[in-house]
Amino acid sequence: MVMHVRAEARGDERGALLSFLAEQRGGVRRAVLGLTEEQVRSRPCASELSLGGLVKHLAETEEGWLARARGQAPAAGRDESNWHQSFVLLDDETVEAHLAYWEKVAAATEDFIRSAPSLDDTFALPNDPWFPPDERVSLRWLVLHLIRETARHAGHADIIRESLDGRTAFELVAMEQGGTSGA
Repeated sequence: MVMHVRAEARGDERGALLSFLAEQRGGVRRAVLGLTEEQVRSRPCASELSLGGLVKHLAETEEGWLARARGQAPAAGRDESNWHQSFVLLDDETVEAHLAYWEKVAAATEDFIRSAPSLDDTFALPNDPWFPPDERVSLRWLVLHLIRETARHAGHADIIRESLDGRTAFELVAMEQGGTSGA
């Protein structure tokens, strides 16, 4: 499963932003490459994070921001009582299902950003206590925020994967491209 940005117009601002986002998604996606369901659920570090939980969290988070930008409620209703579940694969969930969902969300994000009249268009932030009241942000802010969020967790994914089996991001890129695993 490969998340791509359309080849056309990578040189424009939208294409550049979407390309950076796709690159960070790829880092997380590669971190689960070749692992068992048990491995993607494991927490080999001091953190409570698992690779499967990171994939789920990033898919839900991206969908949530896309929904807000469209003026809709996020598909996953998260609040203080169930926020922790966005970082954990529940018994009936699989990393493959969340990767497939994230692929659909990524395509929807790309279509939305490419079809918007302007990256300067704004939408309201939720009236949650961690956001300024009645604040609006641009679509440019949205994509930059998704890049930041995904990159942060891509770094977590690198550490978790290396803790599991010693494979680094460079080795995972080679694995994905059909080269040697380096292990």
